[in-house]
Amino acid sequence: MKAILLLAIPVMFLILRASGKDGDSSTVPASIAPKHTATETGIASWYGYPYHGRHAADGEIYDMEKLTAAHRTLPFGTWVRVVNLRNERAVEVRINDRGPFVEGRIIDLSRAAARAVDMIAAGIVAVRVEVLGTPENLPTDRFAVQVGAFRNRRNARRCLALMRSRYGSARLALREGDPDLWRVLVGSEHTEDDARSLATRIRQESAEQAAFVARLDR
Repeated sequence: MKAILLLAIPVMFLILRASGKDGDSSTVPASIAPKHTATETGIASWYGYPYHGRHAADGEIYDMEKLTAAHRTLPFGTWVRVVNLRNERAVEVRINDRGPFVEGRIIDLSRAAARAVDMIAAGIVAVRVEVLGTPENLPTDRFAVQVGAFRNRRNARRCLALMRSRYGSARLALREGDPDLWRVLVGSEHTEDDARSLATRIRQESAEQAAFVARLDR
């Protein structure tokens, strides 16, 4: 009986350690398949108001005090570790939104996550993003190239018409949580590499030098 109790204590400790506030966790959930090989380095930013309290791209309400982040291509529910390369502070976050829609940036952290790696004041920092795990049973991957984001819908439609005339497939998409930002997405590729090739072609053939790959979620 003593041996059974001794075994139960560490098991309960692991269960308690895995639980987090409001469904977030500092540890990747057991239901997430680990993928430790995927990493990228670039610039991180963070966002709070006016998006706090609005819908994130995955449909949930964005809470800037939870450990979440926006990424252009990683599936919703993916867990990543973000390391601030200035101070080596790290935080684990769940991807629940799309962005950042600014050239040169690779991830947009919630305010809580930004505070954890001490980047609130700086606003942007160089980071390393390490994929820890992605959800199982993901839908079929589709990727497009974002060539612009417009506050003026007429300008967005003008860009859309040009992209359709050149590349056939293009669409408008509203940025979740921002009803006045129209994104122009070109193509519908099966792989991220194919979308990168399309982005390179667009940059070579047009003035859209800020074209970048984005996942199509719907």
